Amino acid sequence: MNKADTKLSLKEKIGYSLGDTASHFVWDMVGFWILIFYTDTFGISAAAAGTIMLIARLWDMVSDPVMGIIADRTNTRWGKFRPYILWMAIPYSVLAVLTFTTPNLGPTGKVIYAGTTYFLLMTVFTAINLPYSSLGAVMTSDSYERAGLNSYRFIFAFVGQFIVSGTALSLALYFGGGDTAKGYQYTLMLFGAISLILFFITFKTTRERVQPPKEQKENLKEDILNLFKNKPWVILFFVGIISFVMFAMQNLSIAYYFKYYIGNEENVQLFNVIGTVALIVAIPFSKPLAQKFGKRNVFLASSLLSGFFFICLYIPSSDNLFLIYTFNILAKIAYAPAVPLLWTMLADTADYSEWKSGRRATGLVFSAATFAQKAGWGVGGALAGWLLAVFQFTPNAEQTETAITGIKLMISVFPGILYMSCAILLYYYTIDHETCEQMKKDLDARRGKE
Repeated sequence: MNKADTKLSLKEKIGYSLGDTASHFVWDMVGFWILIFYTDTFGISAAAAGTIMLIARLWDMVSDPVMGIIADRTNTRWGKFRPYILWMAIPYSVLAVLTFTTPNLGPTGKVIYAGTTYFLLMTVFTAINLPYSSLGAVMTSDSYERAGLNSYRFIFAFVGQFIVSGTALSLALYFGGGDTAKGYQYTLMLFGAISLILFFITFKTTRERVQPPKEQKENLKEDILNLFKNKPWVILFFVGIISFVMFAMQNLSIAYYFKYYIGNEENVQLFNVIGTVALIVAIPFSKPLAQKFGKRNVFLASSLLSGFFFICLYIPSSDNLFLIYTFNILAKIAYAPAVPLLWTMLADTADYSEWKSGRRATGLVFSAATFAQKAGWGVGGALAGWLLAVFQFTPNAEQTETAITGIKLMISVFPGILYMSCAILLYYYTIDHETCEQMKKDLDARRGKE
């Protein structure tokens, strides 16, 4: 690999980024609609739905690092990570449809079915998304080229979110013809088919370039010990969990906010679309801001500003949609630059581990990201379900003042405080611009590059 190989072509950046569009066609159905689907369509209690999400996270404590270990030890003509994008695309799409299917099994049978399909979907999500995320760290060794790649990635990711959050309810109504259960199932058939095609494009257009040191021998114990000695990685691990807890709680509560507080369920789609457009517009500023101020400082400022604007969402009355949309736009613009930086900084911690210990375990490092993502969604989803129960929420009925107050807190104050707390952890993150440059110089020299 020569110096020219550190620069990625537009074709490869787009091809890679379409993989996250594929993920979001399914992931955002889970992230935005699964809780209200379980309670208002499938007929599962909010507490049971929240518990399903939390129990699945206990399995993730095993499946995520195991998948990282397996990927690191995979050697094929396609590389270590690309094969899983090919192999897992079909199971991922099929399980998405099954998760939003509603067989008539009785109260207990429904809980078992929902738990089983959700559990399997999250397992396959690990098997495809962890290698996908790790792939971005081995396509180039240049940290800021990775930042640019991740900016492309998340612009395309939020295109997927734009479509899902803005059309899912309308598609479910259209396909269902009054039967929301059938509508959700048919919508997932469409989204699953699109995901399948996009994953195949990602596999076809990408290439792995950064390899572990040739003299590195397999030593799982040493890889795990190095991981927990890697202070920047540990910090990002907890930042990731807190961030995804925040967004899970908020995203899963927004549908309830519009249905029961605003009084217009379908208006949630416009809210989501406007927020996603704000993200897409602001994400390209991530790389230049990081180059000027440093990745850590941009992430830290983003968590404080967006957390503040999220808290402000508690203020507007139910008829003041202009102010609701304004606070949402400001929060998403402030949040956007941090989105690619989490994944770019995780790639930096993989370099940091190799720089310090002489060993590279990219898949294991990125298992932190997928674990944080799913643990956060699981804990956040569980909290959302349990808090609905605590605030005495009743599906498909007029809500009490207590329930309305709880729903408002769940989309504003609670997530805002959580995200602002990330700034405390990020203050202690130590990989700055100078460290990145020195790591690249030293690692390039070790690999025999010019």
